[in-house]
Amino acid sequence: MTIERVRGNTTKILVLNPNSSKAMTGGMKTVIDSIDLPYSTEIHTYTGPSNAPSSINDGKDLEQSTKAVVEDVQNTYPDGLDYDGVVIACYSVHPLVSTMQCSRAYPKSVAGIFEASILTALSLLGPDDTWGIVTTGKFWEKHLADGVKAFLGTASTDSNSRFAGVESTGLNASDFHHGIDPEVVRKKLSEATKRLLSKPGVKCIAMGCAGMAGLEEIIRNAAREEKGEEFAYSELHVIDGVRAGIMQVEHMIRHRREIPGNP
Repeated sequence: MTIERVRGNTTKILVLNPNSSKAMTGGMKTVIDSIDLPYSTEIHTYTGPSNAPSSINDGKDLEQSTKAVVEDVQNTYPDGLDYDGVVIACYSVHPLVSTMQCSRAYPKSVAGIFEASILTALSLLGPDDTWGIVTTGKFWEKHLADGVKAFLGTASTDSNSRFAGVESTGLNASDFHHGIDPEVVRKKLSEATKRLLSKPGVKCIAMGCAGMAGLEEIIRNAAREEKGEEFAYSELHVIDGVRAGIMQVEHMIRHRREIPGNP
């Protein structure tokens, strides 16, 4: 009798939180558990080292977190990351994305949750629909708006009829998990959502912070108050970046396996 394996391949994805907040990583786990993935797909999480910022709030924090994580990964995994793909779980134009994509020391399938949310949003829009982002502090409004245009290959001065822009809450990423009254979080996130929904055609909202994982209901409730039950729960798409990132990387891994010569 001859037995051979004819199909089956375990997929390992690392969700990398580049800040040092374990609470934020813990918040992502609720979303991870809700994703409908093949049983053979393993999801692992990583939290940045103690010298990484506890909350990434500006360009300096982006650079600091990149340096801290690269050094930590190189020291902890000298033979390279043993994963099929990596999700960079910071909603930004994070330097870690391009750093890992351009180095053979990391898996070939690497995506940021920001870039994954753009691809997801565009795939969900109808002919006259638009999408936008609700994020944390004021710094991110220009950073993310410019990032969308750069990712789509357009100049920062060009307009985009499908993109309704970015609205900020005035909060930091860490505020969503500790230190701030939950009612304050709800109020500020609701207000930013309503400002975005006041713009023409918005049918898709991306939650522009990994710390917002699990807060979709606040956005839908704000949409219900603004535009009614049917819109909020039957028409509006709310994109969680962590979910979008994992699904994007899993898709990338599958496609790379289609290339002749890849395992």
